[in-house]
Amino acid sequence: MARLKRALSVSDIQSYKPTVLDFEGEWLASFGRPELTGAWLMWGPSFSGKTRMALQLAKYLARFERVAYNSLEEGLSMSMQEAIISVGMAEVSRNFILLDKEPISELKERLRRRKSPRVVIIDSVQYTGLTYSDYVSLKEEFRNKLFVFISHADGREPKGNVAKSIRYDAFVKISVRGYAAEIMSRFGGGEKFIIWQKGYDNFDKFN
Repeated sequence: MARLKRALSVSDIQSYKPTVLDFEGEWLASFGRPELTGAWLMWGPSFSGKTRMALQLAKYLARFERVAYNSLEEGLSMSMQEAIISVGMAEVSRNFILLDKEPISELKERLRRRKSPRVVIIDSVQYTGLTYSDYVSLKEEFRNKLFVFISHADGREPKGNVAKSIRYDAFVKISVRGYAAEIMSRFGGGEKFIIWQKGYDNFDKFN
């Protein structure tokens, strides 16, 4: 029979010291001060600012920890190169790496290494081949890391059962539409995040 994990006392709970990301400004207003663990989900239709938002988020997170962006869907391409350059990723180049369509099995091997990135952005859920059970196992094996999953959308919902299930589990939920992000966070925040002001203004005019 497997041994039960030790139950936590109130004293254990009170002495728990989470690793908190000290967000500021518009990031604080939208996301609060998030803990460096668990999963987030971002979803939205094509040409809505989703990739731009994901890369802006990657750049900001790289101010705090090493970030790996696993571009399963697009990989290294001219458009990805332009997007990374346009957000000024060179400013945090020491803390950012792009993984070129790295399979989840290889990603796990990478994350088991010492000094591996503590933030992992996976673009997109639909290209991982993960079941929801696989997702839970990944998150539980690497409890000291933060996973940000990007998902296609079906209307205004994440596309597919796995992405929808991740949304219910996620600590932060980011719905992107018209170059703005609606944030639902367990860490505070909640303000709308404008990804690209000109695109947002133009979208607002015609919708």
